[in-house]
Amino acid sequence: MSSAHAGPQQWILPSADSSAVARVSEHLCCPNAIASLLVSRGISDLTVADRFLNPTIDDLYDPMLMLGMDRAVARIQQAVRDAEPILIYGDYDVDGTTATALLKTAIERIAAKGSPALVTYHVPHRLREGYGMQTSVLGAAAANGIRLVISVDTGIRAFAAAEEAKALGLDLIVTDHHLPDEALGIPEAIAVLNPAQANCPYPFKSLCGAAVAFKLAHALLLEGARNSDDPDAQRLRLKRGLIPSFLKLVAIATIADSVPLEGENRVIAALGLRELRNPVQPGLRALMQVAQIPINRAPTATEVGFRLAPRINAAGRMDIASEVVELFLTKDPVRASDLAEKLNRLNDERRATEAKALESIEAQLEALTVNPADCLILDDPSWHRGVLGILASRVVDRTGRPALIVTHEEGQAHGSGRSIDGFHLLDALTAVHGVGDAPDTLFTRFGGHAHAVGFSIPSDRMNLLRDRMQLYSSTRLAGTLLTPSLQCDAEVLLRDLTQEFFDWLTRCEPFGAGNREPLFVTRALTLAAPVRIIKGKHICLELEKTGEPRRISALGWTRHTNWPARCTEMALEKGSLLDVAYRLKAKINPQYPGLELELVDIRMA
Repeated sequence: MSSAHAGPQQWILPSADSSAVARVSEHLCCPNAIASLLVSRGISDLTVADRFLNPTIDDLYDPMLMLGMDRAVARIQQAVRDAEPILIYGDYDVDGTTATALLKTAIERIAAKGSPALVTYHVPHRLREGYGMQTSVLGAAAANGIRLVISVDTGIRAFAAAEEAKALGLDLIVTDHHLPDEALGIPEAIAVLNPAQANCPYPFKSLCGAAVAFKLAHALLLEGARNSDDPDAQRLRLKRGLIPSFLKLVAIATIADSVPLEGENRVIAALGLRELRNPVQPGLRALMQVAQIPINRAPTATEVGFRLAPRINAAGRMDIASEVVELFLTKDPVRASDLAEKLNRLNDERRATEAKALESIEAQLEALTVNPADCLILDDPSWHRGVLGILASRVVDRTGRPALIVTHEEGQAHGSGRSIDGFHLLDALTAVHGVGDAPDTLFTRFGGHAHAVGFSIPSDRMNLLRDRMQLYSSTRLAGTLLTPSLQCDAEVLLRDLTQEFFDWLTRCEPFGAGNREPLFVTRALTLAAPVRIIKGKHICLELEKTGEPRRISALGWTRHTNWPARCTEMALEKGSLLDVAYRLKAKINPQYPGLELELVDIRMA
């Protein structure tokens, strides 16, 4: 899905407050471009800047600030004390499986010696059960003696499940991060933990599902410390040991779920990545090894997002996600190795399935004639339900438009959607769905947030969905949203790209949603040698600045842009004068240390 014309047409550079930049630069003793980067991202307060660059565990908020936390803690303590069986109802993605593992661990930790907590878990099968809490699972749980159900990464719109739980005599605690239903509110439960719900005073609203479950785990452990013989010593042990250890899984989920890496999420991700260096837990260690991530250093957010997360998600996409929870709980290195190898194989299957579907999608896109302001809706019954979200992301990357990708099974259409900045996809689905139980409502079920949604709909209503989405998007997908553009962070000179500058840049990590990896612009660079083609599809440009002795390599990896075709179109040759937009990278080969550029776009100067 690459295009020779994929280069953005408009480079947008921020206009940061020069006095604020100077103040931050002087305070931190950092290069102006770094200070400009911070200021343009809303970090001009000097105390906030210090915390941004030096996150600590003390920057985590008190979990008891979350609405309903006191009731949730009390009910779980009662269940553990009275040996009541507890069921954790999880989800099949990274967020749900990591949440399940860490909450189970925490509940078992608060049990008295000799009286283990009775905690089991259920991770739904993506194809057989689908997303969300199913009443049939609750019925089976009640029949097996379960008395308390705790949802993780799901449940905020599970009204039918909540009613069924009540009818069965089950107490329900909901922990979730998805947006509540504006009209119906929240389901009836002993407690609902979700910082996005109305009237919740928790200061940070953008936690992932595993982070909300972590908050519950943290609160349980703190309450256990308060009731211990030496509360202060126990709290210190938690702060130095178990809580940082939990952050490993929470960081993986935070990065994988693409929540904004700002505020408390940045603290979680930064500290959790550090803890992932040389992990002791056999499952994490084995998974990092099959993902070819060195265990003698902390992984980057990119490595977590593109190596660890796909392998974890592959279980839920292609098979049974409950084995991921087992992987994160096992203490047996042999079993951990077997499970990690299975996830690796499933990820290979997922990639092959995805590649085949992408060929079909490319053909559909080539044949498609749509209005510029349409949300794209593509469907094919042969597409695997487990990869729909990935396919939707690929289409958005390829076209710059919101996309719904749908497959069909026994008269029911199952879809996943991804969006662009400025077009709230859950709002769109809510609007086109219709009102209440009216006969013309569309979806069997749907949910998500601004950038990602999932839904089911009778197949015979797909044309109605297309018509309504076309009408809705035509008035909201303004031309400015669809105009290809590149958000850059600062304009720098070639001589400014020093190791010191790069060291400051790495202190701004982890990068991801909400704290994207910085893009820099350098102008009027001379192509010092002919374009070098790598493996027939990538390029290397040797660039220099007239009057300066330094030369730097710029690599163009063909993902969304066909770089060799681009260079041919631009008729690049030795001596061509270029403006370059890029990410600054350290060279991978330790035998040739230094810095290089990763090309994002190029123009003739």
